[in-house]
Amino acid sequence: MLNALLLKLPTASHQHRHEHHQIVVVVRGEADLSVDGTGSHLDTWRACLVPTGARHDYCGDNQNHVLVINLDPYMPALTSPDHGEYERLAPLFERPRTLDMDSKLQGLVQFAAGEFDRSPTNEGMKRHLAGSILHCMAERLNDQRAVSVNRQIIRPDTIRRYIMENLHRKITVQDLAGVACLSVSRFHEMFREVTGITPHQFLLKTRLDQAAQLLVSTSLSVSEVSYRTGFSSQSALTNALRKHKGTTPTRLRIGEKVA
Repeated sequence: MLNALLLKLPTASHQHRHEHHQIVVVVRGEADLSVDGTGSHLDTWRACLVPTGARHDYCGDNQNHVLVINLDPYMPALTSPDHGEYERLAPLFERPRTLDMDSKLQGLVQFAAGEFDRSPTNEGMKRHLAGSILHCMAERLNDQRAVSVNRQIIRPDTIRRYIMENLHRKITVQDLAGVACLSVSRFHEMFREVTGITPHQFLLKTRLDQAAQLLVSTSLSVSEVSYRTGFSSQSALTNALRKHKGTTPTRLRIGEKVA
């Protein structure tokens, strides 16, 4: 069973449970839900996932409209073509949770709600759109889990500590990958997924941040600061500061803020 509907939440509801999984997505307005005693505040950027049997209640306001998607919790038979699809969606309902939606997913929900409102009797269309929303949510949940696992392996603080301890010498991405006990290609991929920048960009940023700090807080020569922070020359540091921070050693020392 997979069905979906648009409805307006009452200002308050009694606690209840049902024998199917449910997703509540706010289309307009805001809503407060409590699932198994844990409260969640929802708006158009957050969805609430309610597993079968979970006790919940909710309340809305006069402007509140939500998209509700129901999914049968009983796994299809192994011989059924629906079995694989159910397995991909089931992790969404391992526990009550809220899911933050990005702009693309939020746009899909708004589009689906508009089509539901335009063709309220087209059950086939509603099932397909509801299924698309569920699959997109499942993909995002998988992405979040991958990032969470990677964060346990890739610890930027550990990488930064290694860089700071070896700041004056040449450091390669291979060196950093060795700290994480990963191949260079895997380290590069996972590091970028966790931090949003490449290992090389992180290394350069760490060098520049430390150089800027030394220039502002010490009387060391620019040449000495260049050496201590791993730049090949004074001009290399000056060019990097100008390119990436929009300033120079001289400007830093007269009190100009770093961009």
